[in-house]
Amino acid sequence: MNNIREIERINRNEARLGTGSSGSWHDEYKDSAYIFTGGIPFDLTEGDVICIFSQFGEIVNINLVRDKDTGKSKGYAFLQYEDQRSTVLAVDNLNGAKVLGRTLRVDHVKNYRQPKAEGADDSAEHLLERPMNAAPKPIASDSLDKGGDDDEEIMRKAGIDPEDPMAGYYLEKHKKRLKRERGGERREHDKKKRSKRRHKTRE
Repeated sequence: MNNIREIERINRNEARLGTGSSGSWHDEYKDSAYIFTGGIPFDLTEGDVICIFSQFGEIVNINLVRDKDTGKSKGYAFLQYEDQRSTVLAVDNLNGAKVLGRTLRVDHVKNYRQPKAEGADDSAEHLLERPMNAAPKPIASDSLDKGGDDDEEIMRKAGIDPEDPMAGYYLEKHKKRLKRERGGERREHDKKKRSKRRHKTRE
C-alpha cells in the first residue's frame, strides 16, 4: 500500500509542476515494455487480466504467476505491452484501482527476465511460470483441423466472435482443447486396433 501511495504522490507532484515526459520518473523505464501488477483477485484468469490492462494498449505477453503444485493464481503478474508508452498509461491509471475488492499495485519493471522453458535448470526462478503469449500465433502448416479450416472457419464453428478483442486468445484455447480431444481419440483408436490384433492371434 505504501508503494501505491508513493507512486500517486509522485504523479501528483509531476502534474502540479507540469513536468514533461523527458523529466518524468517514468523516463527511467523507457527501455522496458513490461509492468508488474499485484493485488489481482485470485479468481481472475489470464484473459481477465488482459481485458483490464488492454484498454491502455495491446498486450503481447502475460505471465500470471501460479502455484506450481495447485495451479492457482498467486495474485500477481508480469505483462508486456507492444508499445512501451502504454506502460506509463497503465501505471498512472490502474495503480491503486479497486478490482473485486482488491487494490491493484501497478509499477514498471526495469529488467524483466523471461521465465525459462519447462525442463530447464531453473532453481532461482521457480516463482516465474512459463508465460502465455497474448498475441495470436500463426497457424502451423500441419493445421489442427483435418479439414484445413482457416481461423475464421474455426471461430465460426466454435461460436467465437472475430470482432471480440479476446478472439485470438479464445481461438488458441479452442485449438488446444481440440488437440487434447484428438489425442484421446487416437489413443482410443490405437487401443482398439491392438485389441483386435490380440484377438486374431488367439484364433
